[in-house]
Amino acid sequence: MKVFRDELRAIDLKSTGKWFVLSAIVGVVAGIGAITFQLAGQLVSHYTLYKIAKFAPSEADGEHSLFSHDTHEFHPWLIIAVMAGGGLASGIIVYTFAPEAEGHGTDAAIDSFHNKRGQIREVVPIVKTIASAITLGTGGSGGREGPIAQIGAGFGSFLATRLELSARDRRVMLAAGMGAGVGAIFRAPLAGALFAGEILYRDAEFESDVIMPAAISSIISFSTYSLLYPIGESFAFMPLFGTQLQYQLHSIFDLVPLTFLALVLVVVGVLYIKTFYGVQHAFKQLPIKPHFRPAIGAAMAGVVGMLLYYSFGQNSFTLGVLATGYGSLQQALTAAPDIGIRLLLVLAFGKIITTSLTISSGGSGGVFGPSMVIGGSIGAAVGLSFNRLFGLTLAPGAFAIIGMAGFFAGCAHAPISTIIMVSEMTGDYKLLFPAMWVSAICFFLSRRWTLYDKQVPTRLESPAHRGDFIVDVLEGIKVEQVYRQHRKNILIPESMSLDDIVHILAKTNQHYFPVIDDQERFVGIFSEDDVRSYLYDETIWNLAVARDIMVTSIVSVTPEDDLNTAMRRFTA
Repeated sequence: MKVFRDELRAIDLKSTGKWFVLSAIVGVVAGIGAITFQLAGQLVSHYTLYKIAKFAPSEADGEHSLFSHDTHEFHPWLIIAVMAGGGLASGIIVYTFAPEAEGHGTDAAIDSFHNKRGQIREVVPIVKTIASAITLGTGGSGGREGPIAQIGAGFGSFLATRLELSARDRRVMLAAGMGAGVGAIFRAPLAGALFAGEILYRDAEFESDVIMPAAISSIISFSTYSLLYPIGESFAFMPLFGTQLQYQLHSIFDLVPLTFLALVLVVVGVLYIKTFYGVQHAFKQLPIKPHFRPAIGAAMAGVVGMLLYYSFGQNSFTLGVLATGYGSLQQALTAAPDIGIRLLLVLAFGKIITTSLTISSGGSGGVFGPSMVIGGSIGAAVGLSFNRLFGLTLAPGAFAIIGMAGFFAGCAHAPISTIIMVSEMTGDYKLLFPAMWVSAICFFLSRRWTLYDKQVPTRLESPAHRGDFIVDVLEGIKVEQVYRQHRKNILIPESMSLDDIVHILAKTNQHYFPVIDDQERFVGIFSEDDVRSYLYDETIWNLAVARDIMVTSIVSVTPEDDLNTAMRRFTA
C-alpha cells in the first residue's frame, strides 16, 4: 500500500491516469461487492423464507436464482416469523457494530459527502452487506441500491483514506463507489455514473467532479458483475426487466393523460415520503432499545402482507409488497390488463406501508426499488383506467415504465439519472421523450419534499464546497478596491531612536509602522507589540533605533493582487 501511495503522489492530482486507476479499483471492488450482496441475499432467502415458509419471492425476468424452488407447500403465516427474526438479527448487527448503517444507505453516503469530509468507517460496508442481505433475504420490503451504494461508497472512502488523499479526492471516490454499486446491481452503468453526481443535491444540480470517475468505476463494476456473477452470459447483459418491453408513443396527444399521471405521481410521492418519515419518527419514540425496532417493523410489514394476501383471494401478486417486489412489477409491466386496477393500487399503497415499516424502523435496505414498484403500479393503473375510459393506444405497460421514472424523479430529485436508469433496466429507450415530460413535472412539483433528507439544495449550501465559493468571491476583488488609499500612515525612518518611537506610539492609534530608509524605500515593519518589550528598560531608549526592532521578513500584497491571495498571505 505504501509503494502504491508513493506512486500515486508522483502523479498530478488532476491527471487522467490517476483517476482511471483509482476509479477502476473502486469499480472492481464495487462489482465484487454487488455479487457478494446478491449471493448473500439469495442464500439467506433460500435457507429462511423457503426452508421455513416455502416462499420464494418472484423476481424480474432479468434476475436468475441459484436455487430451484417448489412452493406447493406454502405456509404464509410463517413468513411473519421469518421476517421478525430477520429484523431482529439485522437490528442487533447494525446497532452493535455500526449504527450509521441503519435505514437506506444512500442517505448516509450523501451525509458523508457533505458533512464528514467523505469519511465512512471501514466497518460500515461489511455491516451493511450482512444486515441488508438478512433484511431483504427474509422478506423485508426494500431495495438493493441503498446497501450497494453504501458498500461502494465505503470502499471508495476507505481507499482514499489509506492512500492519504485529500478530502476532495475522498469525496470524489466515495461518489464514484456509490455510482459503481448502483451501476452494477441494476446493470445500468450510464445511470450509475449520473446517479452519483445528481443524487447529492435537491435542486437541479450536478457534482461535475465525480461524473467521469463515476463513469469509469460504473463501467468497470458492471463488467466485473457481468463476467463473474454465476448466471450465464444470457442473463448477464439482459436488462433487469427482460427484453420484451417495447413500447412507444403513438400520438403527441398522449401527453395529456401522461400529464394527469404526473399529477397523481406527485400526490402519491408526497404520501410515500410523509409516511416513510412519519413511521420513522414513531419508531424513534418507542421506549425500547433500537436493536429491537427492526424486528417489530418487519413483523408488522409481514402482517400487512398476509392480510392483503388473504383479503384478495390468496393472490400471489399481492405478495409483491414484501421483499423487492420486482416479480409483481414485472407482471405490471407486461400484463397489467390481466391484473386489474384494484390490485395494482393495492400493490402500490401496500408497498408504501411495508417499506416504511421495514426501513423506517431501522431495517437495512434501499428505497429506490420500492419506488420503482410504487411508481410502476400507479402508472399501470392510470394507463389501464384511461384505456378503458377513452380507448388510448398507449399501452398500460408504457404508463408503468414512465411512472417508474416520474415517481422516483419527484421523490429523490434525480430526474436525469432516473430516466436513464429506468430505460436501462427495461431495455426500452423509445419512451425517453414522454418520460422526460412526466419526470420534469414531478420534479418541479415535488421540490418541497424528498426521500433523502441529507441532500442539500445546491453546491452553495454544501459544506464540501463552502471554501470554493469563498475563493471564487475573493478572486474577483482586487486589493486596490478595498484598501484605504487615502489613509495617512505614520512612516518611521530606520534611524529614529526608540525614545522618539515610544512618544509617537503614545499619540496614535496606529498598530503597525512601516520603516523606510533615506530614499523612502520600504525596508521593514514593526508593531506596537514589538516595542512593548522595551518599555521597562529606559537605558536603551536612546541606543536602539527602528532598524533594531523592525522585521525585515515582510509578507505583503500589491494593489493588483486579489483578496484570495491576501487571505492566503494572512494565513501564512
